[in-house]
Amino acid sequence: MQAQCSQCSTRIQIDDTKVPDRPFKVRCPKCQAVMTLPGRGADSPAAPEAEPPSWEPPPPPPPEAVARRERAEGNANDALIALAGPAAAGLREALERLKFHVDSVDDVEEGARLLEQGVYEVAVTARTPPEPGKPESLAQRMLRMPLDTRRRVFVILVGQEFRTADGTQAWAAQADLVVNTADAGRCEHLIRSTMTERKRLYQPLLDARRRIDSE
Repeated sequence: MQAQCSQCSTRIQIDDTKVPDRPFKVRCPKCQAVMTLPGRGADSPAAPEAEPPSWEPPPPPPPEAVARRERAEGNANDALIALAGPAAAGLREALERLKFHVDSVDDVEEGARLLEQGVYEVAVTARTPPEPGKPESLAQRMLRMPLDTRRRVFVILVGQEFRTADGTQAWAAQADLVVNTADAGRCEHLIRSTMTERKRLYQPLLDARRRIDSE
């Protein structure tokens, strides 16, 4: 059986032994349009006229997305917090003193999507060990991101198991800075100094990437 896509005119060859007696649907291998074809008992194998695809204007971006874009155009910085408890308030205040606009997120996948899109420069969360049957934390989800994506985000992990600014613990946890819960409200200077050092270390890589992008 032969058919022709009504959208892109691609000819489609279908094994006669696989053609059912009743009308059936096929997808064009080129443009992915779905067509309804007559079955084996029909007089003509030609595809019926398909209705032209309807076009709808894309929905306007949500207000928070517009606000983020305006802040980015003004060289403002955004930080994302996926953390509960008093430590969240302390880290928020510390980042706001550093002139960051801080958003909170409860949905791990939404937070991961925003980080992958480069919306946020800083991510603050807790390291939660994986447990069967329980959803991932944002920290666990970030470990599955491409390395280049993780490098763009300054990751702060918060927890009672950490010694604040312990480089060995931060390296083991794949974070830029670890903060003990008790120090969450007074780590502004540590965030600033660690971010400065990180920028110094990654500057050659960033410069090389800009050269490649400009070529």
